[in-house]
Parts: sequence; C-alpha cells; structure tokens
Amino acid sequence: MDSIDGLKRTHNCSSLTEASLDQEVVLMGWVLRRRDHGGLIFVDLRDKRGVTQVVFAPEVDAKTHEKAHGLRSEYVIAVKGKVRRRPEGMENPKITTGMIEVAAHELRILNTSKTPPFPLDEDVEPSEALRLKYRYMDLRRPGMMGNIIFRHKVAQAMRQYLNGHDFTEVETPMLTRSTPEGARDYLVPSRLNPGCFYALPQSPQLYKQILMVAGLERYYQIVRCFRDEDLRADRQPEFSQLDMELSFIDEEDIIVLVEGLISHVFSETLGIKLKTPFPRLTYMEAMERFGTDRPDTRFGLELRDITNIAAKSGVSVFERAVASGGVVKAINAKGMAGLSRKELDDLTEFAKGLGAKGLAWVKIKEDGSWQSPIAKFFSEDERQAIETRLGAAAGDILFFGADQKAVAYKVLGELRLELARQKGLLPKGVFNFTWVTDFPLLEYDKDQGRFVAVHHPFTAPKPEDIGLLESDPGSIRSRAYDLVLNGVEIGGGSIRIHQYPVQQRIFKALSITEDEARDKFGFLLEALLFGAPPHGGLAFGLDRLVMLMAGRETIRDVIAFPKTQKAQCLLTQAPAEVSVTQLAELYLKPGWNLDKQGG
Repeated sequence: MDSIDGLKRTHNCSSLTEASLDQEVVLMGWVLRRRDHGGLIFVDLRDKRGVTQVVFAPEVDAKTHEKAHGLRSEYVIAVKGKVRRRPEGMENPKITTGMIEVAAHELRILNTSKTPPFPLDEDVEPSEALRLKYRYMDLRRPGMMGNIIFRHKVAQAMRQYLNGHDFTEVETPMLTRSTPEGARDYLVPSRLNPGCFYALPQSPQLYKQILMVAGLERYYQIVRCFRDEDLRADRQPEFSQLDMELSFIDEEDIIVLVEGLISHVFSETLGIKLKTPFPRLTYMEAMERFGTDRPDTRFGLELRDITNIAAKSGVSVFERAVASGGVVKAINAKGMAGLSRKELDDLTEFAKGLGAKGLAWVKIKEDGSWQSPIAKFFSEDERQAIETRLGAAAGDILFFGADQKAVAYKVLGELRLELARQKGLLPKGVFNFTWVTDFPLLEYDKDQGRFVAVHHPFTAPKPEDIGLLESDPGSIRSRAYDLVLNGVEIGGGSIRIHQYPVQQRIFKALSITEDEARDKFGFLLEALLFGAPPHGGLAFGLDRLVMLMAGRETIRDVIAFPKTQKAQCLLTQAPAEVSVTQLAELYLKPGWNLDKQGG
C-alpha cells in the first residue's frame, strides 16, 4: 500500500476543463470503474464533486501502466499526470470534465476495497435494506452524495438569510422534561436522579418561548427533534427542523418573512425565482375545496358541494347522509370518462379502504346522456344543476362522496390525489406553495372525553373568538398557519399566548387543572408573569423541504443515516440490548422486557 506523503491534491474530479489543458495535476478519489482497452487502461476516478477520466498508457509511464492493471472498483488512489484533450469521438458532454482526460505518470494505491455489495452506478437501484446496511457505500453514489451536499446548501442559505434579518442562533437542551401534550416521548433515565427521566425534545417549543421572554426577540436554530411514533415516507423518529421565534410581530409579519426566506433558499440552491406572495386558504376553504388541510394545488379535480341538489334525488345513500347531518361532495374528473370498469372497481375499493361505503360515479357520454347505476334517480333538472355546478361536459366522469364531513372530505381528497397519480397530473419541477390559516384551536376527543389542542396548548385564539372559550370552544379559530408545498406540510406555527390569564383559560378549556398545569408547565406560566412580549414563530421540516426540492420520494434519501420503518439503524444495528451493569446503574430492572412479555 502506498503513502500520500509528499503528494498534494491540486484539483477535484469535477474542476478540470479545456481551460486546464497541459496542466500538471494531482487527483485523489475512488475507482468508479476500470476499462482495459488493449494497451490503454481507462479509469473513471470519482470524488464527492464528480468524475474525471484517467488514462494509463505504457508510452507515458510503463511502470505506472503496469501498476494500473491491479486496480479494482472502489480502490482509493492518487494519480499525478497531465491534462489533455480527449480523442475525437470519445468526448462526454454530459459531465463537466467530458472534454478532457488525465494522462497519468504516477499512481499511488492508498487503499484497497472488497467487492462492493452493490454497483454504485446510478442506473442500478439496490434494495433499501442493502443501501441502509452499507450506507457509506450508498452515499458514494453521485445522486446520494448530491442530496447530502444539496441539504448542506439549503441549511447554509437558511442561516444566511436569517443572520441578515437580525436573528440569533441559540442551541436549546436535548435533555428536557417530558411533555404530555403531543406525540410519544423518547425517555432517558437519569443515573444521578434515580427513578426520574429526561425526554428528548419533540420540539424546542417551550424553550423558544422562554427566549422571547428573555428579550432575545429573534431566535432560530436548525435542531434535532425526536418523536416515538409510527413511521412513513416523510417521518423519522429523529428529524431536523428549522425552528424560529420572533417578538413584537403578528401573523402577517411572519408570513412575509418566511416567504422571503423560502424565496432566498430556492434562488440560492436551485436558481428558481418564486412568485410571492404565496396563495392563502383558510382551513375551511382548504377542506371544502381539496378535502384536506394539506392541499396539492398543482392540478384541479377540486371538490364541489352538491348537498342541496342531492338531498332529494332519490339516491338513498345521498338522502341518508344529508338527513344525518352529512354532506354530498363531488369531483369532476375531466376527460376521464374512458376509465374501464376494472379501474372503477379498483377506485371503489380504494375509497372503501378510506372508510367510504362505496363510490358513486357518473360518466357523461358524447351525446350528453348519463351512464351510471344511479343515473335513473336524477331528474333532468337535477342533472343540469349538477353539471353546471361541476362544470361538467361530455367525456367527463363525476365521482360522489356522501357521508359525514370528515369521511367525505377524506375519501374525495385522497381520490383526487390517486386520480392525479394515475393520469400523470403531478408535474415534475413545479413548486406550488399555499398558506393554510385559521385552523380550529380545539377539537373534541371522544376517547378522552375532553377538548384537546389541534396544534399545542400555547397557540393563541383569534381575538374576536376568545369570548367563545367557555360557551363554544369547538368553534374557536386559532392564530395558527401552515405552509404547504405540493400537498406536503413543510412548516407550521402560530402566534403564541403571552398573557397569563389567557393561558389559564385555555388550560381550563382543555380540562387541565391548575395543579396539573403548574406541574407540567409551571416554568413557562411563571415566565409569562415577568413581562412576556407578544410573540410567535414557525418550524420547517428540513428533511421534507429538502426531499421535495431534490425531487425525491422519501426523506430517507436526504438524511445521511436514516432509520427504517421499524425505527432501526441497519448500519449500527441500533437499538440494541445493553449490559446488566448499565441497567443497574440506571436503576432499571434487568429482564424487564421479559417480564412484560410474560417470560
């Protein structure tokens, strides 16, 4: 094995162009592939920046050429040579170094490598389990390496913008107190305080509010957060968010600031100029039009209410839904009347999986007549009214959802997304931002028999609704706002409660007693008595934002070392058992998991 001593890298593997011709250069990296063409050996040398073709020729240096015969994939090497133009017909305009090559006259093999567990070419996609087990190999692939570098650039642009707007970056504790309102905590036993536990933070919510009371006025950090919950494509047990809080502001101030931040990030990292201000929808508008508070506005297929038309149509399922206080909503899938019976049956099963009893549909034929099992129940006037409200014409197919609002919204909201996926209505490289505002402050939880906070118990109510706290808490709107990108919530926040009496009233509406509030949130409540300023903030899911910007389908592709769907790290095999000694030091009983399982 050779040493690097005396050799200094002069360029990376993406920096050499025709402007570098005849320069003496030193490159270092990994062998992506080796090709033996008779008397010449070609090596594609890769580092984190790109690839350069290196040529080993006997007439340049016979000893180096002979040594190059021993190179294999992923060997770590250093080469010294002269930049020259590639022979005519062998250029590769797809890469920045595609017009040149390096004729090597010195080769040092710095380390060897076992045969990689999977090819590192971009056109080969190994299983995710294999990729996560050998994550260090997966990250060598240009696409994955590019994702991590791109994530760094996004974070860098965020810091640059906020630092220029009088923000101060502050780190808050990782070991904190368990918060009962929210997702399940990750708990950490305390050795020095037997029987007591820290919690890893779900967010720095309480700390950042304390920082506002402290007079910091504008705070941010890119912070790790932890939630012990079930996982999916856009969720991990530990994740990163851009967290911020500001004093002496209102919703409009935060929205304008955030739009400036996002515009700066897109401009700096993707070269895209976003159009601001972003569209805004109230929570109720989003639910009525899209069936969700995370609307994807890149395509139509919006929901329309036809409750008053369908109430007396003779379709029993419609009539029952209306009579029980529900709604009848519909989607016009324009130009999709060609859907086959099998496709319609599959969509019906899809709807049933979401809680629907079925899926009614109507095809509008070329002659304007209706084709559907329920067509006979509608009068001509009702048909005309429905077509007018939905903007329907020949070649369209109408889908109906009749149920309680929550079910009807969910079914048709997911159906429009499924139709968009099937029919290619989700354009690549399009970024549609939407603000969703005026969320409900509280919602009634039947299982707990009380109202719970929709966001968290420190969200301020709309001033004009605060009088309803005791009489009609379920109808109060909050001063909360979410930013949605292409149907994915990437950020959310609110104006906070900064006055002690208001916070007390909210706790009372949540059936949180004074003793319970003092035990769980006493330090915050006390802080509110010491001149807390009006304040509010927002947190961005950094992983989700980078995933969408990079055009990836899962946040695992933009996180260096993600967990699996079972919250496991296949690289380190975490979580793992620990020794009895370690458990005893923490005053935990050895074998507790066996006791729990009845062992």
